[in-house]
Amino acid sequence: MKYSISTFLLILILQSAFFSCARRGRPTGGAKDTIPPVLIKTIPAEETVNFKGNKIKIYFDEYIKLNEVTKNLVVSPPQKNNPIITPVGTASKFITIKIVDTLKKNTTYAFNFGNSIVDNNEGNKLGNFKYVFSTGSYIDSLNLTGEVSDPIVKESVKNIDVMLYEYTDTFTDSIIYKEKPSYIANTLDSTLFELTNLRAGKYLLIALKDANNNKIYNPKTDKIGFVSDTITLPTDKKYTISIFKETLNLKVFNPKETSKGHLIFGYEGDARNLKIDLLSEVPSNFKSEIVFEKNKDTINYWYTPFKSDSLQFSVSKGAYSNTFVVKTRNSKIDSLKISNNTGQVLHLLDTFSISSNVPIAKIDTSLIKIIDKDSAAVKFNTFLTKSDTKLYLNFDKKYNNKYHFELLPKAITDIFGVTNDTIKYKTNTRTVEDYGNLNIIPKISSNASLIIELIDSKKEVVRRAKIKQAKKVTFNLLPPGEYVVRIIIDKNNNGRWDTGSFLDKRQPEVVKYLKKTIELRANWDINEVFNLD
Repeated sequence: MKYSISTFLLILILQSAFFSCARRGRPTGGAKDTIPPVLIKTIPAEETVNFKGNKIKIYFDEYIKLNEVTKNLVVSPPQKNNPIITPVGTASKFITIKIVDTLKKNTTYAFNFGNSIVDNNEGNKLGNFKYVFSTGSYIDSLNLTGEVSDPIVKESVKNIDVMLYEYTDTFTDSIIYKEKPSYIANTLDSTLFELTNLRAGKYLLIALKDANNNKIYNPKTDKIGFVSDTITLPTDKKYTISIFKETLNLKVFNPKETSKGHLIFGYEGDARNLKIDLLSEVPSNFKSEIVFEKNKDTINYWYTPFKSDSLQFSVSKGAYSNTFVVKTRNSKIDSLKISNNTGQVLHLLDTFSISSNVPIAKIDTSLIKIIDKDSAAVKFNTFLTKSDTKLYLNFDKKYNNKYHFELLPKAITDIFGVTNDTIKYKTNTRTVEDYGNLNIIPKISSNASLIIELIDSKKEVVRRAKIKQAKKVTFNLLPPGEYVVRIIIDKNNNGRWDTGSFLDKRQPEVVKYLKKTIELRANWDINEVFNLD
């Protein structure tokens, strides 16, 4: 009996131990792998000198994948034909680099993979992994650091190429339009850059938002930034580069007919004050309007149609001039469409306005009525914008009121003689307590003119003030919300931000953002000091 009980207890203990061990052996998830791949070896070895081959193998301690390697890989100096990197799309414990270009003599090469090397399981990045070798007898070891910014964008700019062009006997400024640089780096997901493995010498330093990734500057598509002074290496100085979109030389393209009495001129460059003259013979009642399309390089030319197989135009501005002939084939005119720009709430400092898709030729104010919440008629006056496509109805607005607008038939006549049907709108105003006020107090040591802009959460400029010298600017009756303050230091005092020019060695005008976002609430007054120095 005693032995039987002992045997039974022993069996229970062994069973318990067995199932306990079994439970401990089952997967429970465990700690997540956060360790990036580890480099084991390279063939040839890292920082090899007198490199002669065309193939490199890089081995890791675990299976890795290449993530967007063509986007992340930066070879410095750049090569005419990109190397072949394998494997792509499959996991492997090694990477093969096959060089298909002819390497320069006595040159240090750096293959920077950025963040493209990740482990196969968790995607942990081996950040900024770089393989370096030299075709000469030593490795160049100088470096250059700095930061890139975009003056008209508050958010950090990323994925910017930073380039060095060596000053040689054949160097000209036009080299950036034709050739790849001597050295290159990329900011990746940061604003900071570091050019490494450089040799002593004198260089031109530029930054490029490269649209087609060809490492050559194209003013039509790319943004550029540059350091005006010559860079002499070695140096401990850090450089800040502001990128910008250059204004192209003016060029107007052949116009296209979109409908009867409506042509579109495409252009590039600065077309402000461009003259468009119709050279063809026109009837005595002929009318025309030129309308620049907002945020597009397009000019609308509207005219009262007349019988003609073709139209001849002359366009000119300053030294630029050109002539165009347009065949007129379209027989259908655009129908008149009127839209309300104001919405349900009319803010106390705004003016009620409506827009037309076709220029307005005539307004009959006797066919327009404004009635308030007490059914009383409201006196108003009207004015058209220069383009004749936006009509303002200006009147003395009252707090906390409701307004009804009615445009009876034939109140508006467009350039084609087409009139409107009955149009009705409703809007209301709020109380003063529904708004907030914001005082901006700029501080600057110089006497520069300033342009102060207030940007809402939709990234639209809602208020703007131009001042000749630093002083308090008040933005009254602002709807509650979040605002960003931007100040342009208007160096040439022309009332607008001016971009830069690489060939003219002109930097863009300085733009500064208040670091914090202002949260404005109803019935609040906020004073904000902005130190521009």
